[in-house]
Amino acid sequence: MSHEELWELLVRHQGEPFFTVKGLPFQYTIRGGELFVDRRGKSITKATVSKAYDRIQESPEEITGPKKLNAFGAPYIWAIFRKLGIVAGA
Repeated sequence: MSHEELWELLVRHQGEPFFTVKGLPFQYTIRGGELFVDRRGKSITKATVSKAYDRIQESPEEITGPKKLNAFGAPYIWAIFRKLGIVAGA
């Protein structure tokens, strides 16, 4: 999947309920090139999401949880990727 296809997928799923690994519920909205999580005041940029996606594609066996993403907003990125089937795991 290309970065643009990934972003389009995220756009289609905004507003849905997601849960972090710790079970914290959240939703997100996308405005331009930013993903806004309702639990945070800051946004996660499209570039950050793309870098996290690239890390997973490069080393799927090594990226086993949000901390391994080493990215701002990792718990939320991981939860979104998990629900959308981009990564496996609990």
